[in-house]
Amino acid sequence: MNLRLSWVQPEDLVGHELRQAAEDGRDASAAALRWRTAGGTPAPPAAGASPRSADPRLRTLATRLLDELDALPAPFADREPTSLPAIRAACPDWPASRSPVGAWAGTDALPAHTSSGRPDRPPRHGTDDLPEGPPAGGPRGPLERRLHAAWLGRAAGCLLGKPVEKLPLHAIRALARAAGNWPLSTWFTAEGVPPGLLAAHPWNRRSAPTSLAENIDGMPEDDDLDYPLLNLLLLQRYGQDFGTADVARLWLDELPAGRTFTAERVAYRNLLHGVEPPETATRHNPFREWIGAAIRADVHGWTHPGDPAAAAEQAHRDAVLTHTANGVYGAMFIAAVLAVAAGGGADVHRCLREGLRVVPPRSRLARAVRHAIATAAAHGDFDTVVDRLHAAHGTYHWVHVVPNAALLAAALTHADGDFTGSVCRAVSGGWDTDSNGATAGSLAGLLAGHPDRLPERWTAPLKNRLATTVGGFDGIGFDSLARLTCDRITLREDPHP
Repeated sequence: MNLRLSWVQPEDLVGHELRQAAEDGRDASAAALRWRTAGGTPAPPAAGASPRSADPRLRTLATRLLDELDALPAPFADREPTSLPAIRAACPDWPASRSPVGAWAGTDALPAHTSSGRPDRPPRHGTDDLPEGPPAGGPRGPLERRLHAAWLGRAAGCLLGKPVEKLPLHAIRALARAAGNWPLSTWFTAEGVPPGLLAAHPWNRRSAPTSLAENIDGMPEDDDLDYPLLNLLLLQRYGQDFGTADVARLWLDELPAGRTFTAERVAYRNLLHGVEPPETATRHNPFREWIGAAIRADVHGWTHPGDPAAAAEQAHRDAVLTHTANGVYGAMFIAAVLAVAAGGGADVHRCLREGLRVVPPRSRLARAVRHAIATAAAHGDFDTVVDRLHAAHGTYHWVHVVPNAALLAAALTHADGDFTGSVCRAVSGGWDTDSNGATAGSLAGLLAGHPDRLPERWTAPLKNRLATTVGGFDGIGFDSLARLTCDRITLREDPHP
């Protein structure tokens, strides 16, 4: 029997850990020599597991080397800390926490029915067990509509990126050009694409049946949507004062191990071995600076409208279950950016500036994001921006948080808040296409402020229906998710009315 379990087998982790050591400044040359001399192989370039089982002696050596690599001193620790007090101390411009009451204010210019005839609150699907609740009016109305647009935007951006996940940049461009869809402006399709090109660059095997234009029928399951659902459960069960151990308990109760990937799967394995947080993020976990914590950050931002500091702190408690340093900063940055947008009244550029205030400015992630924003501002052609980012960050794995955060910031900057521009640029830049599309859509949806301000070609195929294995949510509508998210926010009195 040759069971290859992705992301956790020691012989597959060593190569990733050696690359991580090179990125975070640790000297792993002795371990690398021993691994190569024994016949060890580099990490799988795209998949989570190598195709064949290793010699048992090689697996034993891999486990020993992972222990040794875990113990190497980290020379970047002073400028890339992981603990929240140290992160705050490293951020000279850390934002002050403030009341979210302003986020609830304001009115919406759109009437209950638009010229398209779509109702302000589309019919719900699969939510008969949920209370109807009040209509989206009164003090909560504008925020609930922003959250509705954010959920829709996250789904649409994720779905756009699903068929090309794992494909290299040149393949994404070739497939879209062959369909007459470049610069990218709508869903990917196989119609009109030459068979030879499809054979050379096949769509993502799991996603193509549900995410190409000709196949979309509601929002299919994806971990980029499952984690926001889990974090809604987290807040329902434990409140906004949850601890990292509460995240672990929720996962063990509600998240099947097979639905986890990269750092999340390693942390899950560590929990089952009796390892407690935050060591779950560091034991034999070469993915601890990848994108996983960042894709879990949206709810933390959405539920702290106008308060990026509180959003970042909440995201930190979630992220340290699985990630360290830049992996944690990615989640804090996104949570803060989304919190500013959820508060209303800010453009995308201010959101990004505010988000950077919670990231240590000497960290690799902060430097990459600043460079990406400047590059996007300097070039009118986004392909040129992407090419420069790939030249700057091409040594990272395609799921690492640093290049993906840079691409996300560049796409949002270049699109200047436009929804279609934001999601299409984020996806067209390659790397983790569905995750970047999802986060770009989340922010652009908040900035749009209302679900009816999102182009119908992005929202209509979703059919207000989300598929998931997260208990109690399968088939739920995005309007209901907006209401449930809104319910997790505590309305406080404004001390300065």
